[in-house]
Amino acid sequence: MNLQNMDPIATRLGTWSSSLCLACVLFRFALSMLLSALVGWERSSKRHSAGLRTFILVSIASTTAMILELYLAEIGGSSISLLSAAAIIGSAILSINSIQYSSRGLIRGLTTATGLWTCGIIGLTAGAGFYTATLTAFIALLASLSLFPVLEAYLKNRSNHFEIHLELTSSSYLRDFVTTIRELGMTVDDIEANTAYLGSGLSVYTVCFSIRSEELKKYRTHEQIIQALGTLDYVYYVEEMRH
Repeated sequence: MNLQNMDPIATRLGTWSSSLCLACVLFRFALSMLLSALVGWERSSKRHSAGLRTFILVSIASTTAMILELYLAEIGGSSISLLSAAAIIGSAILSINSIQYSSRGLIRGLTTATGLWTCGIIGLTAGAGFYTATLTAFIALLASLSLFPVLEAYLKNRSNHFEIHLELTSSSYLRDFVTTIRELGMTVDDIEANTAYLGSGLSVYTVCFSIRSEELKKYRTHEQIIQALGTLDYVYYVEEMRH
């Protein structure tokens, strides 16, 4: 089936958009660069490791692979899918390398890594001339990166389970801390000592909580609970761990 009959945008653009003519190739590259630049700008504006140029390069590589694959299929009469597969594998490797692990046990870069991989696939659809799928996937990706974090943060802040990074002035205060937690209407699910801070003079832990008190569930957010814990004399520092 002709691509122009399958894609509403290609139908509106005309027959040239479904071929491998110079204008079509340039248009696909321009579209790929524009959309990936917008996603990269969103990531850069939030100071993530993979920024504008990285997203553009991943998308360009995928678009090039797809256009070359279509060209080889056209002159050879058969479809070769190794190039697009290699492009996806390459973007997946870059995505994995953008994930970072901090001394506080936090995993950073998961969203950026997934965004890179998705941007690579969007580059393939742009190179293939599936403009409707390209724009739909782009809008979904940008909305996931820019709009959904607000909803995600709200849901996490109201969750009955959360995890904190805790720094005590001495390990002898750990029992007092657990007692305080129970008095507030919470239970400790797990406590793990962070060995990265050995010799620092602080006792550092990763603590997992569950909120049992109905009052806390109804009227308190994680931020308010952590602010209250931070007022304890023996707590040097405390923050919620966001994965």
